Parts: sequence; C-alpha cells; structure tokens
Amino acid sequence: MPQDFYFLLLPGFSSLGFISAIEPLRVANRFRGELYRWHVLSSDGGAVQASNGMSVNAEAALEGLKAGATLLVVAGFEPLAHVTPALIHWLRRLDGEGVSLGGIDTGSFVLAEAGLLDGYRLTLHWEALEAFKESWPQLQVTQELFEIDRRRITCAGGTASIDMMLDLIAQAHGPELAIQVSEQFVLGRIRPRKDHQRMQVATRYGIRNKKLVQVIGEMEQHSEPPLSTSQLALSISVTRRQLERLFRLHLNDTPRNFYLGLRLEKARQLLRQTDMSVLDVSLACGFESPSYFTRSYRARFACAPRQDRVG
Repeated sequence: MPQDFYFLLLPGFSSLGFISAIEPLRVANRFRGELYRWHVLSSDGGAVQASNGMSVNAEAALEGLKAGATLLVVAGFEPLAHVTPALIHWLRRLDGEGVSLGGIDTGSFVLAEAGLLDGYRLTLHWEALEAFKESWPQLQVTQELFEIDRRRITCAGGTASIDMMLDLIAQAHGPELAIQVSEQFVLGRIRPRKDHQRMQVATRYGIRNKKLVQVIGEMEQHSEPPLSTSQLALSISVTRRQLERLFRLHLNDTPRNFYLGLRLEKARQLLRQTDMSVLDVSLACGFESPSYFTRSYRARFACAPRQDRVG
C-alpha cells in the first residue's frame, strides 16, 4: 500500500521546505509506481499563504488521517502565532492514534508547544535554534540537517527537506532508489543528517587560520556568560596580544568587538522569534546592563530593541 504523507501548512510557511519534501516523493513514484501519496492540510481547510506571498490550496482542515500516516507541520516565521487549542488537541489525538509526527523549518515549535517532543531528538532551522532553546531548554536539540527518532521526524527546512526524504525513501525502498531520485535533482551527493546546516566558520568569514576558526567557534557557543578575551586566548593556547593580532590581521577587528557583534545578532533573533522581554534577551546574550545592551543594539542596527521587535 502507498505511504501517506500529510503536510499541515501554517501561514508564513517556507515554500522551499514544503516543495523540497514533496518532490522526492513524486520522483520516487515515477520510478517505482505509487509508493507515496501526499495531502495538504490547513487549520481551517482554506488556502495558506507562504512567506514568499504564494498561496497553496488545502484539501481539508484538521481531520482524521489514514492508518500508518505521517504528518509534517510546515512553518516559517512566528510559528506559535497560529497555534490554537484545537490544533494542540488534534496533534495530541493523532499521536495517541500512532501517527508519526514531524516538523519542517520551525514546525518543531508547534510540536514542542503541544508537548510532543519530550524524550525525542529534534532539529529545526538554525536561525530559530537559540529562540527554541530558550523556550524549551529541557529538549534534546541538535544542529543536524534532519532527525528521525522513532515516530518523530524533524528537519531544518530549505533543501534539507530533500535530504530527509531521501533518507526515508532509502529506509523504505533501498538506497538505489534514493540515489535515482537524487540524480533527478542534479545533486552532487546525498547529504547525511550530520552535515552542518550553516557554512563552516572558515567559509562564512573567509578565513583559513585554524586558531581563529576555533576561537570564533568558542564565541558562538558561549554568549551567556561571554568569555573574556584572556579566556578566549587561553582556549587556543595563545597570548591575549597574539589573539588580538590574529583578529586585526584576518578580520580587521578586535576580539571584543567581533564577539559583541555575535551576541547582538543572537539578541536580534531572540527578539524577533520569541516573546521574551528585552531584559531577558539582554541577559540571555550576556549583557548585565540593560542600558549598555540598548546602546550597543542601537549602534549596530540603528534602532532600539523594542523598535526592532515591532518591525
């Protein structure tokens, strides 16, 4: 029997993540007959607008699903803005009926809000990662492209949806079919789940110095509390002066100012993707003084934290 995938689209969903999940199923059917069926749902049964402005028609609202089905919640910006008690109740009922549940892009927010990710490994889009951790620090979040943990399937979205579906196709019908499908998309390789969502530090900043790459990694992992310049230097076995020279030579910046920029970028993500207060955001990003946080934020983004949230 064909396997049924249901996609619940929330307003502002990622169209790339959605299409990238469906296309591998379509191509698999082209090679092997009707292996898969897919269905589009929305909270009210009506059309749903994606973040790019395109609308997708839904087949139905929150209904019962076929036995053995998989439901994937596809979201984008502000996923919790569209969560209702009826949606929570429906998701919990599906879980009780043995339906496999998953999220694409920020769909994990919805499942976490319903209490359906406790005890499972999960992932989501890297940009929303810090906001998710602040809301659900007890959950096991990774930065993998996708996670398949028993009856939970989560994915970073974008083209990672292709990799997730190829993995599911390989599990169900063999790696040969997954390779055939991937070649139709002109993919150089099938990425394993452990591939990084983001470009490596060296690529992002155009640097090749191994010690500098290592210390930037330390900065990204320690925003609260931030490490001192001396601690950062010690972490890569150089002196403070040597660390400052590395930053000046390769990035034309100081370690302190570069680190401040990373923490402010994290603050901006939290402001835009959570309902945390400005004070809580400042503390989560290592700013003990709210006034210093506001001054630094305004200097970098030309607006106050509260104004950026409204925008």
